[in-house]
Amino acid sequence: MTNTIRYRIKAIIAEQAMLEADQVSEDATPEDLGIDSLGLVESIFALEEEFDISIPFNANEPEKSDFDITNMGTIIAAVERLVSQKAA
Repeated sequence: MTNTIRYRIKAIIAEQAMLEADQVSEDATPEDLGIDSLGLVESIFALEEEFDISIPFNANEPEKSDFDITNMGTIIAAVERLVSQKAA
């Protein structure tokens, strides 16, 4: 995937955390960024809208979903996977 997609994902999460996109590291968890559960839901909706994808409703339960929200790296990888599946 392109760095543009990666940056757009970081920008969406950063907006929710009231940070700049370059302040969002890939090993940061939503909690590290100060994003609570409501903020995470809002971020997920924003990602779905931005990329025209559907994130599984049980994304907050990694053992039940292949969409992992553990940290920014796993969120980015999961969004990139959904975007590439949509393009296929």
